[in-house]
Amino acid sequence: MGRKLVTETNTGHPTPAHVTLAVVLQVRAGELQSLLWQRARAPFKGRWALPGGYLSKGDTLEDSIRRHLAEKVDVRDLSHLEQLETLSEPKRSPKEWQLATAYLGLMPSDVDPELPGDTDWHAVDNLPALAFDHDSIVPAGRERLRAKLSYTNLGFALAPSEFTISELRDLYAAALGHDVSATNLQRVLLRRGVLEPIGRQRASGPTGGRPGSLFRFRTSELEITDQFAVLRPPGPARLPVA
Repeated sequence: MGRKLVTETNTGHPTPAHVTLAVVLQVRAGELQSLLWQRARAPFKGRWALPGGYLSKGDTLEDSIRRHLAEKVDVRDLSHLEQLETLSEPKRSPKEWQLATAYLGLMPSDVDPELPGDTDWHAVDNLPALAFDHDSIVPAGRERLRAKLSYTNLGFALAPSEFTISELRDLYAAALGHDVSATNLQRVLLRRGVLEPIGRQRASGPTGGRPGSLFRFRTSELEITDQFAVLRPPGPARLPVA
């Protein structure tokens, strides 16, 4: 396929093609995973890629990525969506001058969308070869998530509507990539007013054990809770949660 011609506006300035992409992340089977689809045509035929597509006339960027996610990979249940970065390297696409605006999308762990045959989840720590420059965008999405788990209430976007502290700890640990103390996590999130108890307990499983108290996030709207906080890996001189 030849290089796509660059159009010009009525001002005479050249106009690149513009695509929107999404790093959709979810904790699945104890791992942070990214949603990818396999390209059926050149360039990069057979490679995995982030879902997305061209910006259509009259679309906002957010309208565009939500439409592409719904139409191409049947994903509509995002609990959070935010703009991540814009990539403008002139040769990022081998066939045309193309800008890409990437979004970070999150899904709660109890949602399991039915995916098309060319779409699947992949652990972010074990990604296949990706098309274009997408191998740099997924890590950028993961780092944005890790940062915001430290100083905002963004954990609501990974969690089901109710959970035990142990279950929430497992979600944070998968997203952060290191162990997290359940005791410290509960103390910090309650002190910040992020969580609230719902007055019920999780029933014991078939092996017994003490029932766990159930909690929920106070709001599903993004809030800054401590702008200086950092969730760090445990170490000799560090607490798991600051």
